[in-house]
Amino acid sequence: MGSVAWKQLLLNALESNGHLKHSSFMQLATIGTNGTPSNRTVVFRGFQDNTDNIQINTDARTRKICWYFTDSWEQFRINGDVDIIDGSNPDPLKLQQREKSWFASSLRSRSQYLCPSPGLPCLNEQAQPEISLDPSTGPVDAFCLLILEPNRVDYLNLKSNQRIAFKSSVSAAAKKSWIVERVNP
Repeated sequence: MGSVAWKQLLLNALESNGHLKHSSFMQLATIGTNGTPSNRTVVFRGFQDNTDNIQINTDARTRKICWYFTDSWEQFRINGDVDIIDGSNPDPLKLQQREKSWFASSLRSRSQYLCPSPGLPCLNEQAQPEISLDPSTGPVDAFCLLILEPNRVDYLNLKSNQRIAFKSSVSAAAKKSWIVERVNP
């Protein structure tokens, strides 16, 4: 399957989901040079003429890690630091958090981590064998827990045209507090 096939699959999915107002919303994720993740909620605007190039419109003045709620038209743009907790983490408390998160996931979700690596070519065209996982088995190596510590949250309500910026600060006593400011939408 080439690029034409994925484009057609995408167009078919857009058509079959066209009745959902959020079907054209997608996430664009990046990692900055300092390792900070960023995720933008953007709107698919179509393909550039006679190409497979996706067109996106966005405001260059904004940066977004987003959560968008389509019914209420609310958007939360979240910036922060991510702690990646894998099995090699030396902190026993973080490893306990990882294990707790593992067991809080459904068995079906946990079994996904036993499948072949995502994104790699399939070795055969046959259906993948059923994966069996002992429910009492702890986290597998592929399972990571990500903890996002927000340091900025930008709230935007598109129905009321209200925007509020929240910025964290840490006192000399290492106590975190938030500064709240109403800003232009």
